[in-house]
Amino acid sequence: MRRIIKYLVILVLGMNLLALISLSCRGQIMVTATIYNAVPEQTDSDPLITASLKEIDPNNPQRWIAVSRDLEELGITLGSVVCIDNAGKMNGEWAVEDRMNKRWRRRIDFLVHDSIRLGKWTNVKIRLK
Repeated sequence: MRRIIKYLVILVLGMNLLALISLSCRGQIMVTATIYNAVPEQTDSDPLITASLKEIDPNNPQRWIAVSRDLEELGITLGSVVCIDNAGKMNGEWAVEDRMNKRWRRRIDFLVHDSIRLGKWTNVKIRLK
């Protein structure tokens, strides 16, 4: 049993190291991107406050994203500015100001106005600016 746990720990550490090397060598990682609105159904009980304690203007959202927590381990943390490619009209610079639920991995959410309801992109490239 100890041997299995030891191998699992080594495997997990190795995977995190490979992800970090992939970010630093190529400067970008691939994620799935979706959109979210600042409404209680899609956030927590205080939808106008981000994880970084910034206040959202629901009538004029900033270019802010939420990131899955595994991306934080790769240096994409609250307050970072990232460049997004392969997401159509969402391409460009975005600030990381929110965190996603811990169930998500390799994922980002674009904060958008309530008038935009759906959006999903795969193979989106994200890199630190």
